[in-house]
Amino acid sequence: MKGIEYTGLTKVDGPIIAVKRSENSSYDEVVYVRDKNGEKRTGRIIDLNETAAIVQIFGSTTGLDLENTTVEFLEQPLELTVGRGLLGRIFNGLGEPIDGYPPVISDKKVNVNGNPINPYARVYPRDFIQTGISSIDGMNTLIRGQKLPIFSGNGLPHNKLAAQIIRQAKLLNNDEEFVMVFAGMGIKYDVAQFFKHTFEESGVLSKVVMFQSLADAPSIERIITPRCALTAAEYLAYECNMHVLVVMTDMTNYCEALREISTTRGEVPGRKGYPGYLYSNLAELYERAGKIQGSSGSITQIPILTMPNDDISHPIPDLTGYITEGQIVLDREMSAKGMYPPVSGLPSLSRLMKDGIGEGMTREDHAAVSSQLFASYSKVKSIRNLASIIGEEELSELDRLYLKFGNELEAKFFTQGEYEDRSIDQTLDLGWKLLSILPREELYRIKDELIDKYLPSETEGEAL
Repeated sequence: MKGIEYTGLTKVDGPIIAVKRSENSSYDEVVYVRDKNGEKRTGRIIDLNETAAIVQIFGSTTGLDLENTTVEFLEQPLELTVGRGLLGRIFNGLGEPIDGYPPVISDKKVNVNGNPINPYARVYPRDFIQTGISSIDGMNTLIRGQKLPIFSGNGLPHNKLAAQIIRQAKLLNNDEEFVMVFAGMGIKYDVAQFFKHTFEESGVLSKVVMFQSLADAPSIERIITPRCALTAAEYLAYECNMHVLVVMTDMTNYCEALREISTTRGEVPGRKGYPGYLYSNLAELYERAGKIQGSSGSITQIPILTMPNDDISHPIPDLTGYITEGQIVLDREMSAKGMYPPVSGLPSLSRLMKDGIGEGMTREDHAAVSSQLFASYSKVKSIRNLASIIGEEELSELDRLYLKFGNELEAKFFTQGEYEDRSIDQTLDLGWKLLSILPREELYRIKDELIDKYLPSETEGEAL
């Protein structure tokens, strides 16, 4: 498609250029920018006034001069070619194939910015997704259609955990197609290769769509990467009726790119220099998850973000927590002890868990076991603090039982192998074995009939 072309720029500032606007210009419109040698770059309009358009270039502006540069307005937004051929493919951050195979063959192109979902059309998420990881399935259950971020830190094994979730995630008692979309923003080459090799070796690559914007790619590209990934997910979910799990890493790199663009544009900064629209921008991405009427498909999101200085009150995790339905928090101290996955028991939360567990979905005792594990582990933390002051030998016999319970919970329930896939029944049975360490009267969050049915005998509990 040939658009309206203008020669000459008003201004070049980093990845941003200013040019005389076309009469029909609109926000997020795609433009082609060519230097005097004819080399083409792609950009999009990020701001408009009566006479000028501000264009963000996906790449370097080196070689662009004010007089000889031409700008072609395509009068259409950035689009992604979608089709079932997306599965098993690897693309860059702009949706261009980088796996050596030809582009996806399809006559359907979709605006990567997506369309707003009518809130009335949303279906409340209720179906359980089994990840095979006890600390998630048992205590912070992932529900189909949920947004459940992983709050991590530099050096923690969030990539390993994300790869394990993608390998093992499955729907129970359901024959519908379950596929994954992976979006990597500003990730290192070795991280991208790790995900690729993991998916190939485990045989799930044919059910994965990968979008990679590597650390050496223009930071501006990171703004588009999650939008391309979610556009692919929406097509697979709402038009192909598949259930899609979207993993996006690292949202911190995405927010840093937003801050970079905002600074270049001279906007008034908000908290810690991030733009004031960071909340609404993140909501644009996170709210593209869920289930809608008229389609049996769904989109479940697991965004991963590394908290700067492990600060959970930093604007990125803080705002993410407002928009999403819980969080999985990774703990540096647990990781230093060699525990994997180092999911912190108390700060982690799944707000939709209560609606997707129980009889007919997981097991009738799931909610009670989870609640009791939380309560008992919370008491363990208090007793450990007390023991650090008065000494363990001064503790009561009951307190020492709680310490034993806490140690066993961390060693056997929270800790598991990278390739260990536990069913929900195995996870709950393990929870009961651990609770059998405590006296029966301490299991005050579980009904007597469930205790009678599931609590193992003393000999079974001692087998721990």
